[in-house]
Amino acid sequence: MRTIEVDDLKKTFSSRQGWFGARKTERALDGVSFYVDEGETYALLGPNGSGKSTLIRILATLLLPDGGRVRVLGRPLPGGEAEVRRRIGRVSVDAAFYKKLSARENLLYAAQLYGLEPAAAEKKARGILERLGLEPRRFHDPLEEMSRGMQQKIAIARALLHDPPLLLLDEPTTGLDPASKREVQRFLEELRAERGTTILLTTHDMAEAERLAARIGFLARGRLVAEGSADELKRRADAADLEEAFIRLTGEGFAPAAAEEVV
Repeated sequence: MRTIEVDDLKKTFSSRQGWFGARKTERALDGVSFYVDEGETYALLGPNGSGKSTLIRILATLLLPDGGRVRVLGRPLPGGEAEVRRRIGRVSVDAAFYKKLSARENLLYAAQLYGLEPAAAEKKARGILERLGLEPRRFHDPLEEMSRGMQQKIAIARALLHDPPLLLLDEPTTGLDPASKREVQRFLEELRAERGTTILLTTHDMAEAERLAARIGFLARGRLVAEGSADELKRRADAADLEEAFIRLTGEGFAPAAAEEVV
């Protein structure tokens, strides 16, 4: 069964310079097609502005496509937004929180939105955070007093409270220290193995994509240029590593990993 199906997806943004300036149009996605099978981890690799975040936002029902066909968990988009929102978990590179509230308060608020019983949700959240390496004493600290790595672990716990069959992860480890990054990667591996969760991951990190994903798609200038396993992509490009394969197949390099996605 295919959890995600994308066919000839297009998305264009337009802007105007000043009151009377000419309107500028930029195509963020230009005919992207791919699929993700149930229980699979699929990684999208691309530099800033390649369209990774735009694609994730469309799949998460936060943006409407301009053309093409999209199905998520068997539901068409647009059309099946309500059901998709109930059944996905999403983590973004800049996860939003109520920063004055504690981790516990933020997570219980999210649990209430999903109609979950507070005590059970708190127990589950604590279990996830323990596996991600967050010290139990930090559970009651305001988010504004936590590091970026800690906040990202809270975001992952929030995305998993309602046991979603699909996780959409938009650069979930960007900006994390090496130890936090390894903890998150290990947890995602365990999650897929234990629950069969389907994961779509966008990243700048070649090693992360190679470690976590069964298949990898190279996204450049709004187009899916190549896809396959890491070994298949390296063989196709006659490259020693995944970064060299990306450069040879797309003609593009990468900005520093800590940079933020433009579109």
